[in-house]
Amino acid sequence: MIKLEDIQKPVSREMKEFDTRFKSEVSGDIPLLNMVTRFVLRKKGKRMRPLFVFLTSQLTGQITESSYTAASLVELMHTATLVHDDVVDESHERRGVFSVNAIWKSKVAVLFGDYLLAKGLILAVEKKNYELLEIVSHASKEMSEGELLQIQKSRSLNIDIDTYYDVIRMKTASLIASCTACGAQAAGAGPEIVKKVHLMGIQIGMAFQIKDDLFDYQQHGAIGKPTGNDIKDKKFTLPLIYALHQAEHTKRKAIIKKIKNGKRSQHVVNEVVQFVMDLGGIDFAKAKMEEYKSAAMEILFSFPESHARNSLRDLVEYTVSRKK
Repeated sequence: MIKLEDIQKPVSREMKEFDTRFKSEVSGDIPLLNMVTRFVLRKKGKRMRPLFVFLTSQLTGQITESSYTAASLVELMHTATLVHDDVVDESHERRGVFSVNAIWKSKVAVLFGDYLLAKGLILAVEKKNYELLEIVSHASKEMSEGELLQIQKSRSLNIDIDTYYDVIRMKTASLIASCTACGAQAAGAGPEIVKKVHLMGIQIGMAFQIKDDLFDYQQHGAIGKPTGNDIKDKKFTLPLIYALHQAEHTKRKAIIKKIKNGKRSQHVVNEVVQFVMDLGGIDFAKAKMEEYKSAAMEILFSFPESHARNSLRDLVEYTVSRKK
């Protein structure tokens, strides 16, 4: 299994410098704000998005001061999005740790997310990095549109595959694409190169989200049962959507009814997972994930060989082989 520490090696110094700067950039004058900030930063996470920025800057030129601004911009937006998502989903946990809204309630969580977005805007304006601000702003708009599209479609508990691709392109892939595009822009690359790596980021993001979808169907923990969190939350992801479209009408209606009325039952989860496996939903999703990965690799390998290219190759592999 590829390790993130190894992938980071070409930019390890920049990633350490970024962590120091980021802590300074999110601090404020309000004690409550700083308390929430410390809590969020304690859950450091993988920092994959800044890593995409720095490696793409190296791939397309060199890391500059603007690369640090770009990395902070995307990480501020990503963190704000996670905080807001937990409020929207009424989720009290993220990766096994209490969410901001679980501890400080939704009002503080929303305001904290807004604060992070504002800090990103101020940072870009102060540094006069308007091109980076434009890239990230477009991604932010798409992420909101994707969330609203998903809410609209989920109310009917019916979503087709093309709409699903639209949703994950807007909700997930647009942010990773903003990382790669910002990395190239910060390195001084021309418009065609920025556009090229933006498309690469879209392909990576699509593969990344499908991998997330597949986690729902994996055996988990000592009891070896799938988590089925998306099924319990009535979210229709690629494996399930494909299986439903393969099923005959009566079976499809029965499965949708079970999901709708399942009340987060593990019995229903197990039945739906078996249904998806029997109709090839998992195999289909894995094949599509590999297609997107291959499309990203094709773009990546159009660049000359370098340490950055090798690490980006490993980072793409990591997105589809990670365990969580």
